[in-house]
Amino acid sequence: MSASQTSASVVPVSAQGKAKSASQKRLSNLITYAIVPIALLLIWYAATDLTGSVPSALLPAPTRVGKTFVELLQNGELLRNTLASLERIFYANVVALAAAIPIGLMMGLYPPIEKLLDAVLTVLRPIPPLAWVPLSILWFGIGATSVVFITFIAAFFAVLINTIAGARSIDQIHIRAAQTFGASRRRLLRKVILPSVLPYIFTGFRIGIGASWMSIVAAELVAATSGLGYMIAFYRELLRTDAIIVGMLTIGAIGFLMEFLSRRLENHLLPWRRKGR
Repeated sequence: MSASQTSASVVPVSAQGKAKSASQKRLSNLITYAIVPIALLLIWYAATDLTGSVPSALLPAPTRVGKTFVELLQNGELLRNTLASLERIFYANVVALAAAIPIGLMMGLYPPIEKLLDAVLTVLRPIPPLAWVPLSILWFGIGATSVVFITFIAAFFAVLINTIAGARSIDQIHIRAAQTFGASRRRLLRKVILPSVLPYIFTGFRIGIGASWMSIVAAELVAATSGLGYMIAFYRELLRTDAIIVGMLTIGAIGFLMEFLSRRLENHLLPWRRKGR
């Protein structure tokens, strides 16, 4: 057998081995992630369906929660409220990014602007988003606008702080080098500043979308007539614990999906950061 034939026969085997190893690793990770949820589900089932030691009014059986989930899905109530919450968080985070990124860049790059805005932002930042609920109801009434405002507050400061940190971390040697080669302000921003700050912006976005998701559900409990938070509050009045748990699990599943998608988006847009981990 010639050397070329030998190498040709070895390469596919190597590639197949790598693919098999990657597949086994993914399966192992999946099993690891599933151990605790499955264990909790079995304990829940044993405490309710099997032994009945926990009253159904306090904690309904998982089979009953599953039936309620199918019921709320079929009648469209779960989907309608989920879409209402997602629409609000989308608008809130878009506005938060549009406002926080330019303000953060200016504060991080220009000390006079930071001195001008720092005192106000330092006072406003520690105020919890839910503390704005009474004012938001007075200003915008009960509805989508009030909830979007509260959610915007939660996302804005997370993105702002990380953008400021990213702007401060830029190596001034890179900026001076670009200016030496005649880079315009726009080219400097596009080629030097934004690539350096983007990882920080993504970190702020991931933190902000998690904080805003928690805030939007809490805000809908008191300041909305639709959404997952409203649905939970509605069924609380009816003492429907099964429907409350369906709403809570839906919130958790969507939060997990948001985190997963934001990580995938970050890895796609910033591949150099993924390789550096």
